[in-house]
Amino acid sequence: MFTHIMVGSNDIARSQTFYNAIFEALDIAPSDVHANGRLVYAQHGSRFIVGAPLDGKPATGANGGTIGFEAKSPAMAEAWYKAGVANGGTAIENPPGVRQTSNGPLYLAYLRDPDGNKLCVMYKEPQ
Repeated sequence: MFTHIMVGSNDIARSQTFYNAIFEALDIAPSDVHANGRLVYAQHGSRFIVGAPLDGKPATGANGGTIGFEAKSPAMAEAWYKAGVANGGTAIENPPGVRQTSNGPLYLAYLRDPDGNKLCVMYKEPQ
């Protein structure tokens, strides 16, 4: 469904530290800063891109927006969360754990990246 998702950053080096850490926890290769000043993370043909807004205005988190990533286990989700908090992310919402949803039990953890973008990691518990 998605080809890419892009979020803005006000400090690409700070974002690189944060995103390299959380994506390492999900077995996604780290990114160098590309010639265009962006970070690019790729998996299964999709891309997650971080860069300065093209209009030159400050990057801000989307109001009401959440970007979700898949984890292969609760341990992987917990590692993602801990890596994010340790590298400039902010813990938000409930602590990581299983929540009962209309889609069955889901292991969820939420963070805000250093620029305020809301991120989630999810592991779908077997039923």
